[in-house]
Amino acid sequence: MTHPLDPADRRFAALPVHPGKIIAVHLAYASRADQRGRRPAAPSYFLKPGSSVAGTGGTLERPAGTELLAFEGEIALVIGTPARHVSLAQAWDHVGWVTAANDFGVYDLRSNDKGSNLRNKGVDGFTPLGPELLDARTLDPAALRVRTWVDGELAQEDTTDTLLFPLAQFVADLSQHLTLERGDVILTGTPAGSSVVGPGTMVEVEVDAPTAPGAPTSGRLRTTIAQSHVPFDPALGSLPAVDDTQREEAWGSREAAGLPPVVGEADAAAAGGRERFVLSPAQREKLEAAPVAGLSAALRKRGLHHCLLDGLRPMHPERKLIGTATTLRFVPAREDLFTAHGGGFNTQKQVFDSVGEGEVIVIEARGDAGAGTLGDILALRALHRGAAGVVTDGAIRDYEAVAEIGLTAFSAGAHPSVLGRRHVPWDRDVAVACGGATVLPGDVIVGDSDGLVVIPPAVLDEIVEATLENEERDEWIAARIAEGEAIEGLFPMNEAWKARYAAWRRER
Repeated sequence: MTHPLDPADRRFAALPVHPGKIIAVHLAYASRADQRGRRPAAPSYFLKPGSSVAGTGGTLERPAGTELLAFEGEIALVIGTPARHVSLAQAWDHVGWVTAANDFGVYDLRSNDKGSNLRNKGVDGFTPLGPELLDARTLDPAALRVRTWVDGELAQEDTTDTLLFPLAQFVADLSQHLTLERGDVILTGTPAGSSVVGPGTMVEVEVDAPTAPGAPTSGRLRTTIAQSHVPFDPALGSLPAVDDTQREEAWGSREAAGLPPVVGEADAAAAGGRERFVLSPAQREKLEAAPVAGLSAALRKRGLHHCLLDGLRPMHPERKLIGTATTLRFVPAREDLFTAHGGGFNTQKQVFDSVGEGEVIVIEARGDAGAGTLGDILALRALHRGAAGVVTDGAIRDYEAVAEIGLTAFSAGAHPSVLGRRHVPWDRDVAVACGGATVLPGDVIVGDSDGLVVIPPAVLDEIVEATLENEERDEWIAARIAEGEAIEGLFPMNEAWKARYAAWRRER
């Protein structure tokens, strides 16, 4: 049911009626998907309240206590005639108008909503629309352009021929599940270039059809950013919270967010497009010669006593595992959470579908081996992606099939049950606890028949050199024992034996 507009309410000046619902697309443009390191197999959506609508020329207040207010210039579709169960071929006929939109959001408020986006994108004024409506009947939906300017500087520009899904697909897909009514608005996603803005900044968005006769345009949708000073009440709900991951996503890159670069980021493309430490060939060669037992001893000598992943056994004991960590975290099974997060192209599948060459997928399953955390299909995908292996403190399903596929794996054992019996795939590229050790994305993972160790990249070279030196010394000691020397004074070496060893090294 649509509602007439109050002429005095300028928020809805660009719309034919008050929208019953505003539906926004998560990821739509290839440029944005590649920036985020994932390409969805199908569209996904979230709702924004009608009270978030604003017109052009207004002021938007950044909530008190927040820092990461981000703009997202988008093309808005306004439904002209109701759509329910319409085909892809019919869908565009139900779009009445096209205009510009800005899908503002505050990353500081994302953490506790887990994808609903209610608080971070539903604030009053966070959906400016307008200023002019373009007649959809006169437009080619594959030839539209969206541009965004920040204080007059072009920040975003893309065209609908680069969309992962055509505009009409959003209408047809949504109509399978609900009735799109006259005046409903679909925000069709933002391209790369979204970033953070602060008080005093002006953001402008324009949608046009540059190749159409007369080059029709929505005009520039202008929004000025201000600062709210009304604090949140901690007794009522969660407070704003940010970390470097949110800063990087909000700004669009670590550099733009003012964060220090990640070691090896020049090789990020080889790691699946994500900034991540990448092992050099020389480092890999040295790690091949460095046993896990020796690496563990070197870490302990440096004061790092909690770098062993306990209780996990190799599927192929004769193989050595060397790689950098990409992480996946499961939370305990709960039916409602699995319904929301366990199906479709969930986080688990995203990780296996995007793992980079030479990376190790490290899975936090809380040591619960009561269900599989991967099976043969995902193992096959990881192998084809060039993954170094998988480490999980849960179980592996289809154990023999995974072994035949040849993916190097460490686990807590085998289990025939599927994931949902014990786990919900929750998030990725975060710190995880696996086998009692903390593993960060980009940490170095080394495994052999003795077990597994995690090495912080910052100390890798130091630890490896110390390990290889210790191995050489232990081999020399073993040779002396084989010659009949007594252990006392030799292992560990007293001063006399140290002098003999030093002389041997000089002569060698």
